[in-house]
Amino acid sequence: MSTTRKSYPSDLSDAEWEFLAPYLGLMPEDAPQRHYRLRELFDALRYVVKTGCQWPFLPNDFP
Repeated sequence: MSTTRKSYPSDLSDAEWEFLAPYLGLMPEDAPQRHYRLRELFDALRYVVKTGCQWPFLPNDFP
């Protein structure tokens, strides 16, 4: 799937993820069609929203 990446200030804390994960999980975390961990994708989306960068300019260590 993906490798470990450095964390960014926009990343969710573990407590935030525990609260949010049940609301985002429409399919199991290990579903065969899932290419990236849901938390990494959500962190990437938060990075774009927080920094205002465009999706193509997302740092390479995000999925």
